[in-house]
Amino acid sequence: MFFKKAAILLIMTTFTLGAAAQIDLHSHAVTDSYLAFIKEHHAEMDEGFPIPHWDAADHLAFMDRAGIETSVLTMPAPQPWFGDGAASAAACRRWNEECALLKARHPGRFRFCAALPLPDVQAALEEARYALDVLGADGVKLATNAYGQYLGDPTLEPLMTFLNQRHAVIILHPHKPSAVNARLVADVPLASYEYLAETSRAILNMVAHNVLVRYPDVKVVVPHCGSFLPTALPRFRSLLPVMVKQGIMQPVDVDDNLSRLWYDLAGVPTDDVIDMLLTITTPDHLLYGSDYPYVAEPVLLQGKRSLAGRLPMHGIDPQTVFSDNACRLFGEEVPVEAHDERITRLAEIEVDPSQVEAYMQFALEVGHTSMATEPGVLTLFSMQDKADPSKIYILEVYADSTAYQHHIQTAHFRKYKESTAAMVRSLKLIDVTPLVPLKIKQQ
Repeated sequence: MFFKKAAILLIMTTFTLGAAAQIDLHSHAVTDSYLAFIKEHHAEMDEGFPIPHWDAADHLAFMDRAGIETSVLTMPAPQPWFGDGAASAAACRRWNEECALLKARHPGRFRFCAALPLPDVQAALEEARYALDVLGADGVKLATNAYGQYLGDPTLEPLMTFLNQRHAVIILHPHKPSAVNARLVADVPLASYEYLAETSRAILNMVAHNVLVRYPDVKVVVPHCGSFLPTALPRFRSLLPVMVKQGIMQPVDVDDNLSRLWYDLAGVPTDDVIDMLLTITTPDHLLYGSDYPYVAEPVLLQGKRSLAGRLPMHGIDPQTVFSDNACRLFGEEVPVEAHDERITRLAEIEVDPSQVEAYMQFALEVGHTSMATEPGVLTLFSMQDKADPSKIYILEVYADSTAYQHHIQTAHFRKYKESTAAMVRSLKLIDVTPLVPLKIKQQ
């Protein structure tokens, strides 16, 4: 039993980027003014679960522990609109100004996508202009629906026209559906099902109205691993010709719409989920997201380690997801130097069959210690031969030769080498040249 657990944990070794700054595209700022406004209207349980505590210092501490350089902040649910348009606009303005101040106080650590007082489209248009032009917002956040006004609704055309003119980044987030069974939501949390359905519903409505093709210069980020889109889209495609033939829908180019979407991996990006997501997009449109502070920090840290270790199994360079794609999303240059000096090699190891479990203990220890304490160790990704578990392969990636030389001189590495010397029957180190995963996928 220990052997199986150790093998799984070793494969899930942490991936820490060296030169490239990691960016979290999915996090929320629950500011004091926002929380007070929501409580004033007794809406803190509108989404079916409590709004978590948040403050900037805690968020920064989490980022440091997780190796995240920059977090993109968005307003959480519920939407601060309770029938008074002026009050809603004021609440969004306060949140936007607070986030702009955080961004100024912590250069490079926080970005934010502005909250807009929808469903009042004119007020939202004014706030978007102010946030982008005056406050330096990095984009806008749109709810899947604002009290029944779903994305794709014709009433949103003036706002979409403006955002398209500004080449805006739009981060989507699910909110409570406009019609929902209260008892069902109480028994089954919104986030477990309805949020995924809600996101898929909004995106399909945008596709049905050809929004993403008509406004090609916006960059729309879909949350939570694409939600139900990988399973909903085939059905949508099959129904579209029938609906068009009946005159109920207009013909749209589904693929052209989809090609313009980006996806964050907040939630639970299991291997099956990633495989399904890659049926509707490509690795260059995937982004890391934590969903802080809505998920417990230990879960986020372990999930991030697991994701980084498993992405290469899907032909994806983790750096593209944790850093490069976000740079491109915001129209910034991807730091090519992060790849230039890396050392990549494959270690082929044969262990005495009677010593495999003991070897795994030492390998697990040195792997975790190296990743936790050495920024220049980018990955130690271990695999075993299914037919012969005594044959172990380790993909090693170091930021540069200095990082590698430092690694082999550390006390934890020397302990590993000395303790396992009698266990290892053979060791072969093969220097390799990484192929670009995206090019493999496109062939």
